[in-house]
Amino acid sequence: MWKCQVCNFIIEAEEAPEKCPKCGAPKEKFSELTGEAKELVTKSRETNSLLMELADLMEEIEHISQEGIDINLDPGCLSLFEKAKEQSTLIKQSAKAEIETHIEKGKWG
Repeated sequence: MWKCQVCNFIIEAEEAPEKCPKCGAPKEKFSELTGEAKELVTKSRETNSLLMELADLMEEIEHISQEGIDINLDPGCLSLFEKAKEQSTLIKQSAKAEIETHIEKGKWG
């Protein structure tokens, strides 16, 4: 696993590419990820994927909740849909913030 020190692009290969596929930096700008750094990137891939899926599901719940709010059948239903929308928005934004934290800490690959 190799990481471009210019743009942070990560590639899985036996050796660094001649140039970065993303930014065009030369081979010398790549460093090999080994040990803990490589394990961190590998583990983060699954977690980040789950966080993105969670954010997408919360987006869907927001839309469903808005439909229920728009129908406004009765106070009980309206209250439940409003709570669902509020909580799903909070969870979605929290998932996105966690992904951003992972990126800042190099836990992305």
